[in-house]
Order: sequence, then structure tokens, then C-alpha cells
Amino acid sequence: MLKNRLIYFIATAVIFLLSCTGAEKHSGFKVALLSPGPISDAGWNASAWEGLQRIKSELNAHVSQVETRVPAEFEASFREYGRMGYDLVFGHGFEFQDAAATVAQDFPETVFITTSGNTVRKNVAPMVFQLEQATYLAGALAAMMSKTGRIGGVGGIKIPPVQSTFAAFEAGARAVRPDIKVSFVYIGNWENVGAARQAALALIDQGCDLLIHNADAAAAGVFQAAAERNIYVFGTNKDQNMIEPEHVLASCVSDIPGAFVTMAKIVRDKKFEAKIYRLGMADGIVSLVINPRLANRIPASARERLASLEQRILSGALNVPGLP
Repeated sequence: MLKNRLIYFIATAVIFLLSCTGAEKHSGFKVALLSPGPISDAGWNASAWEGLQRIKSELNAHVSQVETRVPAEFEASFREYGRMGYDLVFGHGFEFQDAAATVAQDFPETVFITTSGNTVRKNVAPMVFQLEQATYLAGALAAMMSKTGRIGGVGGIKIPPVQSTFAAFEAGARAVRPDIKVSFVYIGNWENVGAARQAALALIDQGCDLLIHNADAAAAGVFQAAAERNIYVFGTNKDQNMIEPEHVLASCVSDIPGAFVTMAKIVRDKKFEAKIYRLGMADGIVSLVINPRLANRIPASARERLASLEQRILSGALNVPGLP
């Protein structure tokens, strides 16, 4: 009973918020985004927001976005967008699967897409970005560049998509340097910049001289620590090379905006299939983007080995560990 009252309260708040946008009165193709954090994070959520804006401009769609943090908000927001007749609703993350599956059966005309996961229903499907392919390459590069023989990473919440990107990072590192020491720390949320900075500094104090993050807005703390201690760090999800241009060696990038547009076209054109949509390097969605300002600091031998590994991934000769 308490849960139902909570969902009703949240749904009422969502109704008020969305009604203020005039969304209910809009006809035509309608697309919404539920993000688990702020769209100002320069990473995971910012990329989704860019994708939503591209859908608006390229497909002439009406779009809406709401930040949701807990499962009750996921379900209430999905339900409200379904009630308002939205054609497509993105739940941006692994954590949105259960709510999407619960709500979808009540709104069969709305397609619910989660950006991670494995839950499939008649009108529910995940887009799985194979970022592990890029983090594998980052791990290999980190191992080749490390002077201490220790590298590490800072994660937000310990969920499978974050764990798998770190597993691939470690596998890439061990592929070129079997004795490399790799450490990961999770701070338990996506936004605590101070906690991420302290976690990064602790890893640096242990001897790690290259770090990777998968921490959304909290990643700012990892970048700060890298600049303070003058080490290299890898960005993730979005090209973050210019956040700390003298310290971000490369970024593991998913073209989330491009994937959003592609999925929106599929739904708009009534070509949606209930399946897992896997998107990786071969699709032009995932890549390791070297910071052009730091490229000359990477030895030629390391660049050649990195290029060889990338070609093996693209050809299918190398199956990256950790891929879902």
C-alpha cells in the first residue's frame, strides 16, 4: 500500500511537470528520455541529451526529458509518458529494465528502450553499447604507457555494465603486460565529485599512474586528481579529451547520439523488433579516440600495437572479454 501511494505521489508530480511542457497537446512523433543523473555531466547523460536534441531536429519530433533517480520515479515517469501517447521512451541505463517491463504491458503502442541490459518484451528492448571494445584498447595502452606497472579505475555504482568495462580494461592491459597490477574502486553513486577525487588520489598513492573512470558526473573528481598528481586518465562514454587536455590521454567513446537517432528512425518507421540491439566498433558506434594534443607522447611501437589490436577486434579475430 505504501509503495502504491508513493508511486501515485510521484506520478502526480510527473504529470504536473510534463503538463507544463505542453507535451500532451502535441501531435506527431513524440520521444522522451529518462536520465538517471544530470544532463550536464559531460558524459553518459549529456550524450543522451544530445541524442534527444538530434531526434528533435532531424526527425521533427516533440521531445521531453526528466531526471529520475529511484525505481519508483522510473516507473511513474514511464507510465506518464505512455499515458500521454509517446511513441518512444528511452530509459538511459541498466537500472531502468524492470520498470520498463512492468509498464510496457499497459502501453503496447509505446516502445520502451533501455540503454543497457537484456530485458526484452514485445515493446521493450535494450541498446547495448559495446564500450568494452574501447576500454580493452585503453587498458592495453595504459599498460604500455605505465611506468609503475600499476593502473586503476574509479566507478560509480557497481552494476554489470560498469564492471564489464573495467573487466575489459584489465584484460587489455594483461594482454600486453601480464604482470600489470590493476585496482578498481566504486564510490556507490554517480555524482559525488569529492568521493571520486579521493578514490582516485588513493589509487595514485598506491602507485597507479594511469586511471580510467566510469562514474558519470562524479568523474570530474577523477580528472581533478589526475591534474593534481600529473598522471594520465581515460575518459568514457563521450569524448572527454578536452576536459583536462594535458591529462586525458584518450576517451572510450560510444556514439550515443547517433544510436538514439537510429533507434528513433526504426520506431518511427514501424520497423522495431523486440531484440537486443548490440552496437560496437564494427557499427561505427564505439571507438577509442586519442587526444590529438597528447598523441605524440605515445611511442610509435605502442601506436602500432594498438592499431593491430583494433583491427583484430574489427575483423572478429579478437573477442573482447566482458562483452555482454
